[in-house]
Amino acid sequence: MTLVHHPVDFEPSLVYDRTYASRRRWLVLGTTTVLNLLVVLLYVLPANLIVPNLTYAGRPALLLGLGMFCWWVLSRLDYRLVMTGPQPLRWVVLLYLLSVLFSYLAGMLRGLPSIEANAQNFFLLVTIEFLGVVLMTADGIPNWARLNNVLRIFVWCAGFMALIGLIQSTFAFNPAQYLVLPGLQWKSDLLDFAARGTGGLFRVPGTAAHYIEFSTVLAMAVPFAIHYVRFSATRNQRAAYAVLAVMIAAAVPVAISRTGVVALLAAIGVMFVTVWPWRTRYNMALVGGAVLGALFIVKPGLIGTLRAMFLAGEQDSSISARTEDYAVVAEFFAQRPWLGRGPGTLIPTIYLYLDNQWLLTLVTGGIIGVAALAGLHIACIRLSVLAMRRSTRPDDKHLCAALLSSQIVAILVGATFDSMSFTTYAFTLAMMCGLCGAVWRFTHPARVVRTSAVGGRRG
Repeated sequence: MTLVHHPVDFEPSLVYDRTYASRRRWLVLGTTTVLNLLVVLLYVLPANLIVPNLTYAGRPALLLGLGMFCWWVLSRLDYRLVMTGPQPLRWVVLLYLLSVLFSYLAGMLRGLPSIEANAQNFFLLVTIEFLGVVLMTADGIPNWARLNNVLRIFVWCAGFMALIGLIQSTFAFNPAQYLVLPGLQWKSDLLDFAARGTGGLFRVPGTAAHYIEFSTVLAMAVPFAIHYVRFSATRNQRAAYAVLAVMIAAAVPVAISRTGVVALLAAIGVMFVTVWPWRTRYNMALVGGAVLGALFIVKPGLIGTLRAMFLAGEQDSSISARTEDYAVVAEFFAQRPWLGRGPGTLIPTIYLYLDNQWLLTLVTGGIIGVAALAGLHIACIRLSVLAMRRSTRPDDKHLCAALLSSQIVAILVGATFDSMSFTTYAFTLAMMCGLCGAVWRFTHPARVVRTSAVGGRRG
């Protein structure tokens, strides 16, 4: 028997003998609902709130990621539940997981003190949670409408985090201390505001674990906010997203982070080059100039401080500290070049604080670990570019370009801080990777019904 599958989003679709399904059906608990909840927990709750007696892997959002991994694995046990059709991201995820497992075994074989063994176990658990989000996002979102629903929630939550950061910067007051759900506990104290520059300037973290993480995730959100400014259905919606876009972009520099500024420029640069017409480029330049002017007036000295940070060169202690790490990295790498010393085993309090994700992966995961991480980014870039080329509607092309920008940002910021050590950033990246796989699936010329609830077979 050969099953006939209807074109995209037509309903009903035959998925099994005498079994039909609709891509437009709303489930009480579907992938989109869980992803929306994950984003809310990730951005609205402070990063150091956890389920009692657990580690940082016990953040509510991360526990949802673990549940999504189990959900994806269980769906493979019945061919009627399997997400049918090709998905290159599954193979990329498998290779990434294998690289982590081989490095984990290499670490165990060399003999680890308990603190390093615990760090390896923590890293492996967070990796499984991370990959759960990637897989369920790639395979579980059924159509463009649900994908846009997830991204709208993401933009609103990023806007909330930006608002918290702007309040912190304006009033030197931290409202994040009141964002506590009953039953959760603080794993550590909230990050203090850190003085930087002159004129009483200080850095703010929003609800993130660090100032750099705060600015980076907001920079990744800016292209999506602009997307809904351009393509929302009503004037009121476009106005609301315009406010969110300006607020998110304005919150990036108040973290006073070079990484955040680089991430924002990279994200906007990708959109500028790939999909924006000249009118949009002109409008974005005007809006950007207005935001900079407002910051110059409201936060005197902020623009000058950021400019001085980029021009300081080797005189900046944070840059010189990074370059001084190269000799230590070379020594670690020479000892175990292929699989590294084990994931998570470079304990900062014992060895050194390595503020570079690519070098950290090289030391702990070796050449294979770096290749696996790079392969994840490259695969997602390839999938988003293919989806952008296949898309026929301007809004779909624009959305694919925004996903492409998230991967470019991830590659760049990996060279400026240990990005994957911060879970708000890491799980935002996991969702973006999964969305790259989803849009590739949506635009595939031989696409069939593929959801996390039902699947089909050919026989």
